[in-house]
Amino acid sequence: MPRRRKEATGLPGPTYVAPPARELRRERKALLAVREQRLRDLGGLALEMYKRDRFVAALVVERCAELVAIEARVQEIDAVLDGTSSLRGGAVCLCGAPLLLGARYCSTCGRPTGTAPRVSNESVKGEE
Repeated sequence: MPRRRKEATGLPGPTYVAPPARELRRERKALLAVREQRLRDLGGLALEMYKRDRFVAALVVERCAELVAIEARVQEIDAVLDGTSSLRGGAVCLCGAPLLLGARYCSTCGRPTGTAPRVSNESVKGEE
């Protein structure tokens, strides 16, 4: 007979239980291999577009967004393994793109993430 998990009283729904560390490490290793391959493919794609003088920005943006999503998942796994998952887990930009840990700007739309102090143009002009 399979064991059933007792749900804690007072909680609104089922709680998230992280998979075992060995499964997370296995997923991380597989994601890094996929990331490396896609990064190489992106470089080859950019080179071919340059050689043929037919640059398709939407395709490059799509491939970069895939890479950013993979990197975000690797960061989530690292945070769970390190025990720091509450720092920035699952943060997304207004455009819907995942934000990486320590990012100052969204890699998709360029909006500031709000983690770094903003420098206005007036203060930069005043220093010149």
